[in-house]
Amino acid sequence: MRVTLKYILFLSYLLASGFPNPKIEYNPKTYICYKTDSMILLDGKMNESVWEKAEWTDSFVDIEGNLKPVPFFDTKVKMLWDETYFYFGAQMEEPHIWATLTARDAVIFMDNDFEIFLDPDGDTHNYYELEVNAFETEWDLLLLKPYRDQRKVAVDSWDIPGLITKVHLDGSINNSNDRDKSWSVEIAIPWKALEECAPNFHPKEGEQWKVNFSRVHWDVDITDDGYTKTDLPAFNWVWSPQGLINMHYPEMWGLVQFTEKVVGESSVEFISNNLDRIKWALRQIYYRERSYYDAHHRFTASLKRLELLDAPISDIPWPPVLEITPSGWEAYLENGSQKIFIRKDGKVWVGN
Repeated sequence: MRVTLKYILFLSYLLASGFPNPKIEYNPKTYICYKTDSMILLDGKMNESVWEKAEWTDSFVDIEGNLKPVPFFDTKVKMLWDETYFYFGAQMEEPHIWATLTARDAVIFMDNDFEIFLDPDGDTHNYYELEVNAFETEWDLLLLKPYRDQRKVAVDSWDIPGLITKVHLDGSINNSNDRDKSWSVEIAIPWKALEECAPNFHPKEGEQWKVNFSRVHWDVDITDDGYTKTDLPAFNWVWSPQGLINMHYPEMWGLVQFTEKVVGESSVEFISNNLDRIKWALRQIYYRERSYYDAHHRFTASLKRLELLDAPISDIPWPPVLEITPSGWEAYLENGSQKIFIRKDGKVWVGN
């Protein structure tokens, strides 16, 4: 029922506006994730010295990026890793902390929440989602594909074994008679739990993952007895903007680069990711083919008909090879000895 609800909401948006694609310039946020050589006691506070050395991400923006106003409450995240865990620490400004859901795997985004999205190999398939509210209630999912590519894609019964989630409240919960400051959450995801989609149990030096974070914030009516959620649409605030109201466009997520360097000891520069830019260029074929099919009830192998004779991004090899296949279509670009592929259901991968 939960997956069906999400899909129906997405389908309604799709039918109302045609096949949606991001309406902002492609410029994913980046972050260097350093290693920690000291133990982190997870209590939601992030007050260990190792957290003090880690950099904050940029403050969250609206999910549609510069198409919408800047969020009125601040949200930011830190990341670290060691041989066992991928650590996250999030800080959320909030004058009225509330939550209602206490059952694991409830639809947590119906409360105010914090969400993590991980696509280790950046193929837009087989990725992870974790949602947490101020009660520490968790909803973890394994997504086989984005909802746009197949109806039943979420493995809702999947749980992250060994997951640690701790929330700290700078204020009180569900008390409308005071004014709170913020709530924060520390999360540790074991590398072992990510082996379904991650090529290694923990990353290598310089490895980059597609990652994003979301904060869902609802308007509430404040009474002497507590808080009542209004019927207004939720605000969606994210680290790396999507350019549309849908988190399940993994191609738009940010890039987190891992390093073996211990946090605070030396600095590491972010490596420009040409492969990510090539994937984004190929993604334009996917968007155009979806729109072409909606209009003509068939796919095409003609870049001219897709209006993609010119490269959508400068300084990348173009044109691609585009072919109709029994299952739909497939395209690839050559980059040295590599071929980067994309197919009808949006999956991208590197071959020879």
